[in-house]
Amino acid sequence: MPRLSEVIAALDALWPADLAESWDAVGTVCGDPDADVSRVLFAVDPVQEIADEAVRLGAQLLVTHHPLYLRGTTTVAASTFKGRVVHDLIKNDIALHVAHTNADRADPGVSDALAGALDLRVVRPLVPDPADPHGRRGLGRICELDHPLTLAELAERAAKRLPATAQGIRVAGDPAATIRTVAVSGGSGDSLFDDVRAAGVDAFLTADLRHHPASEARERTPLALLDAAHWATEWPWCELAAAQLDEISDRNGWGLRVHVSRTVTDPWTAHAASTPDSTGAPN
Repeated sequence: MPRLSEVIAALDALWPADLAESWDAVGTVCGDPDADVSRVLFAVDPVQEIADEAVRLGAQLLVTHHPLYLRGTTTVAASTFKGRVVHDLIKNDIALHVAHTNADRADPGVSDALAGALDLRVVRPLVPDPADPHGRRGLGRICELDHPLTLAELAERAAKRLPATAQGIRVAGDPAATIRTVAVSGGSGDSLFDDVRAAGVDAFLTADLRHHPASEARERTPLALLDAAHWATEWPWCELAAAQLDEISDRNGWGLRVHVSRTVTDPWTAHAASTPDSTGAPN
């Protein structure tokens, strides 16, 4: 049975902290380096529901994509919801480790997992890491389809392959347009529009697209847009990460039991579609 420090060293090799953005908060939040680890849980969000799941599972390590304290804090009092998470994890001897933008930039990383979930062939990073001599690390991925699909068919594939959320998949563009190349970026992606346009792809699948950047992108080019829920675009990474740790465990004879949370922690819980009148205008 490995110690926490050994497992963390393996995770840091997969997602080096120096790949993270300067504003990010990655690494180990709590945990005793000398504690034994036999069970690990991967999840997107370090929220109370996930902490409770880790307790029920009997995990000694929770690995999440999103940081618990991104902006820093002056208190971990249990009267705050984040403080309660810390208290519950520590009381139950559960460590918390975060791999955020370092997992986004890694090879393979968050966008590789997203592409894999959609059966897209990764060609190269959308925004390459200039420090990577092999040209495989970076933000987002440029992908190709095995055979062309219409935009409507690609959207249907995304809706079926990604975890179900209240939002579903929002689409901008001609449903009959032919799609051969796709840029993907797990999580919020509208800061990458310049890179997507420069890549010359047919479609961009990401999350959290805002009105003005999306509108301007559509006015400039025929680029099709697919906007999924933030959580749904990043959840496939949990399965990829769990498989990576499983392989490391087998290689080292650790015997870890590695789990992926299927709890939906997307904050949106319902979707009510508006009904246009006979002219197509909103009622």
